[in-house]
Amino acid sequence: MTLRRRPDSDGDDEGMERGFGGFLRSLLSGIPWSERATREERIELAAPASGHVRIHNTNGRTTVIGEERSDIEICIAKTARAESSEAALQLLDQIRLVHGMTGDALGLDVEVPRKWNRRGHANLELRVPRETHIDVSVSNGKIAITALCGRVRARSSNGSVTIEDVTGDIEVATTNAKVCCSMTCGRLMARSSNGKIELDEHRGSVDASTSNGLIRVSMDEIGKAGVQLATSNGRILLELPEDANADVDIRVDNGVIRNDRTLCKATRASNGQVRGQLGAGGPLIKLRTSNGSISLR
Repeated sequence: MTLRRRPDSDGDDEGMERGFGGFLRSLLSGIPWSERATREERIELAAPASGHVRIHNTNGRTTVIGEERSDIEICIAKTARAESSEAALQLLDQIRLVHGMTGDALGLDVEVPRKWNRRGHANLELRVPRETHIDVSVSNGKIAITALCGRVRARSSNGSVTIEDVTGDIEVATTNAKVCCSMTCGRLMARSSNGKIELDEHRGSVDASTSNGLIRVSMDEIGKAGVQLATSNGRILLELPEDANADVDIRVDNGVIRNDRTLCKATRASNGQVRGQLGAGGPLIKLRTSNGSISLR
């Protein structure tokens, strides 16, 4: 009779682990987006004489930073997901930043090929001269802009917009995200369909509205065009400087008005409306909400 040696338990466990891992790898092989590849590239471009830059990024975060410089430095961080590592690398090569002059503006457009079993996106970071005028649109991604002395236009379908330390007229629009601005100066227009709007330490005029969300604004100085805030479903909070001179018109359809400021020539209607004058009067402050409270501080 022949005796056979039984393998030890450690060997059995190791073999089972190898076998199970191999099984999982074979099972996951070919599944869409199972493999990931990344790459970072840097590009330097001459700034356009007009100082105008247009950016379009379909998927990814876009950041613009103003600096004391004369050129434009771009960092593009690309990410690709595909059914295999080879396919992910191939997609990575196909994601590219197209740039060129359109009229007097420098245009930057991120091209990402689309396929049902492959996904890609690119995060952009631009370092530009402080006096640059920026026009940026993003379909799916956040926008952040800081330290500029020029006009800013920012539009995002699904991603928040943050603007800080900008002197110049600002137009912001988001569909399903919030808008945050701080230490800004100029005419500021903000729109959001489903998101809150928060503006801090602004000097100038404000026109902000959202369908569903809070609007909170603190002013350091009121511009000649005044302040207009409106939301269908949400609260409005407005903080003004102590020496503010303005005409005030507040209306709430279904909510409460809270006023912490002394108004001259004040009138309060039974239908949820308050009118009056701050200080010597001046630019119009118009606040409206259908369902929510309004606070003036």
